[in-house]
Amino acid sequence: MTRKMTGAKMIVQALIDQGVDTVFGYPGGAVLPIYDEVFQQNSIKHVLVRHEQGAVHAAEGYARSTGKPGVVLVTSGPGATNAVTGLTDALLDSIPLVVLTGQVPTFMIGSDAFQEADTVGITRPCTKHNWLVKETDKLGAVLHEAFHVATSGRPGPVLVDIPKDVQFATGQYTPKKPSTSHYQPPVKGDMTEITALVEAIESAKRPVFYTGGGVINSGPAASQLLRELVEATGFPITSTLMGLGSYPASGDKWLGMLGMHGLYEANMAMHDCDLMINIGARFDDRITGVVDLFSPKSKKAHIDIDPSSINKIIRVDIPIVGDVGHVLEDLLKVWKSRGRKTNSDAVAKWWKQIEEWRNVDCLKFEQTGKIIKPQYALSRLEALTKDHDRYITTEVGQHQMWAAQYLNFEDPNRWMTSGGLGTMGYGFPASIGVQMAHPDALVINVAGEASWLMNMQEMGTAMQYGLPVKQFILNNERLGMVRQWQELLHGERYSQSWSESLPDFVKLAEAFGAKGIICSDPDDLDDAILEMLNYDGPVIFDCLVEKHENCFPMIPSGKAHNDMMLAGAGTQGVIDAKGSVLV
Repeated sequence: MTRKMTGAKMIVQALIDQGVDTVFGYPGGAVLPIYDEVFQQNSIKHVLVRHEQGAVHAAEGYARSTGKPGVVLVTSGPGATNAVTGLTDALLDSIPLVVLTGQVPTFMIGSDAFQEADTVGITRPCTKHNWLVKETDKLGAVLHEAFHVATSGRPGPVLVDIPKDVQFATGQYTPKKPSTSHYQPPVKGDMTEITALVEAIESAKRPVFYTGGGVINSGPAASQLLRELVEATGFPITSTLMGLGSYPASGDKWLGMLGMHGLYEANMAMHDCDLMINIGARFDDRITGVVDLFSPKSKKAHIDIDPSSINKIIRVDIPIVGDVGHVLEDLLKVWKSRGRKTNSDAVAKWWKQIEEWRNVDCLKFEQTGKIIKPQYALSRLEALTKDHDRYITTEVGQHQMWAAQYLNFEDPNRWMTSGGLGTMGYGFPASIGVQMAHPDALVINVAGEASWLMNMQEMGTAMQYGLPVKQFILNNERLGMVRQWQELLHGERYSQSWSESLPDFVKLAEAFGAKGIICSDPDDLDDAILEMLNYDGPVIFDCLVEKHENCFPMIPSGKAHNDMMLAGAGTQGVIDAKGSVLV
């Protein structure tokens, strides 16, 4: 039923109609009418963050861990501009967000009014779509369209900019109806191309599945179909950083993550395969490296909901535009109807080669002495938390790559990290969003001390809402990844890659009313981690680790996947794939 109401009430009603239960935001003058309506209802919980960037990252964590769109409410001007980093992060990682921003009244737009900014212009490059709503009667329809665009096709962030007079004015509101939007991305793949992929699967000698975040975005059914396909064909599978958990890390077909800091066996398989099946990944540069050297011997197939991703970076032989879940369902039907055929003898030989690569044991490390190696810290965190109902977020840097290497994920939506934009400061607010969505779960943010400090103010949010998020900081007193590159590529000239003034993290935690733990001895690490897990509240865990440890494997800039740098076992050196000492 169409009803008359103010624009501010319309906004809250539209959120309720869309099934929104949580909004992350920060008030200001241009959104006070909306906040007044938020105050007068009990259907939606509002989370008051300490910075608008934190609001967007928290909404990303909520969205990534639930599969539902995250919702943000911020004011005009600096409120909107502070959201830009989070919007760009969500766009690159395909995270569905609906961001509502206040704007100065329509009659003041263009006058350089207080806290005025061209929000639509500023955010056009970092959203799927955005709107400036100047008529209250159109507001309800735009809000419903915003949710449709954010969640349809390749998910992503959208923004609705709402002038203050539109919030005060009265208009007609129509509840959510079945979408009649012109934006209707196709979800079914072309059957001719799907059949061509089945034929390639039947004859492939050295196949590999290369999976990405698109599998997770498609929903739980897509991950189940992927697992069925992998087990039925017996083909090896690898994943991007964003796709971890779509196939279980305990599965015997799992090769681990591929790419710049991917596993030796995954990268070698990608380089030498004769059929590469990309499912829901976008061929980003952290995976491909030098495009001309990427998987040079393979026939390439690409399944993606976003037609602009097909042939954008890597030319493929079998392009399939469609939703991963729908395409995998049809692919399995066709493959089964043709007799479930694979070139089993050749695939068995391929697995023998892969096992040789696995035996290199590229993640092997030695914990000796009294200084904690970061790999050891994460190995112990994995061992002591793997049986919990666990969600992991990360900041960005060496610790992020070590977390991807040493923490194992059995299910989708359990791993939240900034992939495409590499946003320092992402993990802490993301962990708050995850904990809001899953109040009884164990939520751990794996962090570096430098990255964590970028949004440290969100400790106030964690304390205000009683969110028992655990901040597991690998503290090497360095900008670890920057320092690593300076060591390997810039003649050990360590320009601005450390801070000469770090806080006492235990005292910092206590200043917020949280618990602080510090550990520097590997013999004490297990007890310290258990103390963190057993504390019913927010914890900052300051884990002092080796300051100059490098993250390997690593594909150097300009090299192919079969030209990796590996940590030299028992040495301080680095060896390439053939065992030659490089450093």
